[in-house]
Amino acid sequence: MQDSTTPPPHLDALDLRLLEQLQRDASLSNQALAEQVHVSPATCLRRVRRLVDAGIIERRVALLSIDGWNAGLTTIIEVTLDQQSAEKLDAFEARAVAEPAVQQCYRTSGGPDFVLVTHVRDMDGYHALVRRLLTSDLNVRNVKAYFSVKRAKFEPALALPPAPPR
Repeated sequence: MQDSTTPPPHLDALDLRLLEQLQRDASLSNQALAEQVHVSPATCLRRVRRLVDAGIIERRVALLSIDGWNAGLTTIIEVTLDQQSAEKLDAFEARAVAEPAVQQCYRTSGGPDFVLVTHVRDMDGYHALVRRLLTSDLNVRNVKAYFSVKRAKFEPALALPPAPPR
């Protein structure tokens, strides 16, 4: 098992610098990114393509400011199922992942079976989500919802390990 502070063996210091910059701002042009990490644009483009092809960069997205929209209700929902067979867990997970209001879905242990982060327009939207996803599933035993009153931090970047020694 690999130590979480050690990068995968195929990542070098340049890869880690590229990943750090892209997590900060994925909208950088290849030219600007190359300047930030001190390599040629051709090397930069080749390395980023390799990171994408290897699945290390999953996708590049724009993160919208929730404050800029000034609308919506974010809820963290704990879901416990009545039966936890692999088929029942997979079935609920598939429904949760397919639901547009579910932004994040985690299968957990030591407590609820799932933790969902959802975003809907308002309380009516939340009630509709509950009907669609939770009360219509006879295998859902317990639901505990927490309504966000303030988002103090949202930082989706992963902590990168230090560059490996040369």
